[in-house]
Amino acid sequence: MSHWISPLVYCTGVVALLLGSLTPASLTAQSRLLREPTLSATQVAFIAGGDLWIADRAGGVARRLTSTPAVESEPHFSPDGTRIAFTSNRSGNADVYVVGVTGGEPTRLSWYPAPSHARGWTPDGKRVLYGTSRETAPVGYDRLWTVSVDGGPSSVLPAPWAYDGAYSPDGRRLVVDRVTRWDWEWRSYRGGQNTPLTLLDLQTLDEVTIPNARTADRYPVWLGDMIYFVSDRDWAMNVWSYNVSTKALAQITHFKDAEVKWLTGGPAGLVFEQDGWIHTLDPATGRSTKLDITVQGDFPWAETRWEDVSQRATSASLSPTGKRALLEARGEIFTVPVEDGDARNITRTSGAADHKPIWSPDGTQIAYFSDTGDGYALVIAPQDGLGATRRVPIGESKMAWEPSWSPDGKQIVFVDDDVRIRVLDVASGRLRTADVGGNNLERGNMGVTWSPDSRWLAYGKSARNGMGRVMVWSSATNTAQYVTDEMADAKSPSWDRDGRHLYFLASTDVALGSGWANTSSITSRSTYGAYVMVLRANDSTPFTPQSDEEGAPAAAKSPSSPAARSGTPPAGGGAAPSGKSDTVTVQIDFPGIERRILALPMPVQNYQMTLAGPAGTVFIGEAGDGPGMTLISSRSRNARLTCSHAASATWRCRRTARRCCSGRVATGAWWARRVRPKAPAAHCSSRCACNSTARKSGGRSLTRRGTTSATFSTIRTCTATTGTPCVAATVHSLSTCGIAMTSTTSSTR
Repeated sequence: MSHWISPLVYCTGVVALLLGSLTPASLTAQSRLLREPTLSATQVAFIAGGDLWIADRAGGVARRLTSTPAVESEPHFSPDGTRIAFTSNRSGNADVYVVGVTGGEPTRLSWYPAPSHARGWTPDGKRVLYGTSRETAPVGYDRLWTVSVDGGPSSVLPAPWAYDGAYSPDGRRLVVDRVTRWDWEWRSYRGGQNTPLTLLDLQTLDEVTIPNARTADRYPVWLGDMIYFVSDRDWAMNVWSYNVSTKALAQITHFKDAEVKWLTGGPAGLVFEQDGWIHTLDPATGRSTKLDITVQGDFPWAETRWEDVSQRATSASLSPTGKRALLEARGEIFTVPVEDGDARNITRTSGAADHKPIWSPDGTQIAYFSDTGDGYALVIAPQDGLGATRRVPIGESKMAWEPSWSPDGKQIVFVDDDVRIRVLDVASGRLRTADVGGNNLERGNMGVTWSPDSRWLAYGKSARNGMGRVMVWSSATNTAQYVTDEMADAKSPSWDRDGRHLYFLASTDVALGSGWANTSSITSRSTYGAYVMVLRANDSTPFTPQSDEEGAPAAAKSPSSPAARSGTPPAGGGAAPSGKSDTVTVQIDFPGIERRILALPMPVQNYQMTLAGPAGTVFIGEAGDGPGMTLISSRSRNARLTCSHAASATWRCRRTARRCCSGRVATGAWWARRVRPKAPAAHCSSRCACNSTARKSGGRSLTRRGTTSATFSTIRTCTATTGTPCVAATVHSLSTCGIAMTSTTSSTR
């Protein structure tokens, strides 16, 4: 951790939802989130807070059987109800244990390095049934094994593939669930992981499958001549039955919203988990009863404590001056100084999850989303954490991504859980829907950005052909329109601060990478080019033609002069304003706009994002092979020399193909020497005889651990030493096993 940031520490209560009902302060007549129940003739056992508990079959106060930092799961009563087999990772590996219903030291039954999971008992109660991938190759798959309740060697059953299973009452047959699922919560999944439950004769190995139309059939229980299981045949997980003799299927429960999550049973009946409650089910009548169970105990891991969360910062947002940053860490919002001062916890709401903080344009307020109260809402608060906060409802939206405050401070835009782009009027709280994304994978990746005059939004959206296209939405007319071609995959738009240009990335070789759930996209790595769009029809190109000619008048300014390199528009042209006026009005002439798109003079690479800098400048984010991103600064008017910042704190200077003073063509990349984070400057010189130089300021590392890093850096565009001022921009980058960038503030120095 760098010297300039204090540890992000706060007093935390019970934040994890799984533990909320277990704290003494939250005890009621019924405790909820009781999971994976199992039933005997007189008792019910279940998992709560990672421990094994037992209660009377009719409910009441539960008693804890295990109390360790480990996670216990998958309990199963023995046929006589005196013991419970369960899975625990207390040894560092998932293994099978057995414990008496009166408590005591559990006995470990499985010792193989591969994880083992308890699945039930043999009908005579002498052996425990469990699943494991031990001794399978080349790719591991599960099979069913049994082990003596007293310990000893295990025996594999003849079922070739078996993730879960249950014995018939006579022990001669087995009902098998063959394949595990990598996503148990994928509702109404109909893919290849769904396989029919199979009835296997352990002597003849004859098989009978329960009719299955690619439905998810799980947790089989064999009672008498009936097999009970959980299935989504009616598009929600409910308890179903299958008559072994008549082969008749019947639905037992009819839940629609909160699905059945677990089912076990025995001679004493059936028990299942649904909506956090435990229900018993009478097979004879089909009637279920919800149990009233209270969990009371000591939970040291849920006690209020101080916790260092400095390594868990996400969702960063810089203040308008770049002096402070907002960070989200474990559901709290912190304000952190870039240079001097301490980190401060703004929200201090340990019992709520606060997300996605942003600064107001004037720096006096912050906004974030919080679930304090009834669902998520937008909270607007003073930036120093002092004073009253304002809670603004977000309507039917359940969650929010990509919030952005308009430059005039009057509106906030965000993308909700239904991929709707919602625009909120800060003063009145009125919500408008600007547009809807092309698919739900776009949540958090649409790149919604405000124009400098707060009258337009630009964002990326998938078209019907799967290609991304850049859209612009008008606040005045409440209409959206495509501005890029349907045959190119375009994304990450950003407005030039002169209000006359729009930058974006586009690829024409996305090809196989356009897919998602298919193998053809796995190794595809599309490249993107950087483009600039001239918004006004009467504006000239930002890249004036260049030609070295003899006999040019001394007073004339050639395109390669310092004035041209600094971005000064040519006389009589329609380029960006000089910057003397602070008023920017964005005017978009849609007819022929596709003819006013130009490629930036930089090679096509694995670019991932654009980020607006000062007027006439854009930062391009390039992804490498590892975590992090390289920022490349480019001027939109006759760009010549650019600098980029790599994750290793090494700076690179590039020169686009051009003639040097010695007459040679410079097309390569030159690397500056590695410097320490606080070094004042580094120089990178071209190999040309003219010795053009460039400078940078030292970057500061906020955190770095494993594949997660967050970096504050001050980046200067490299310019030749001709007196041309450098452009500085403070940029915060955050990468977590991939790429993500947030806000920027810029100034000309």
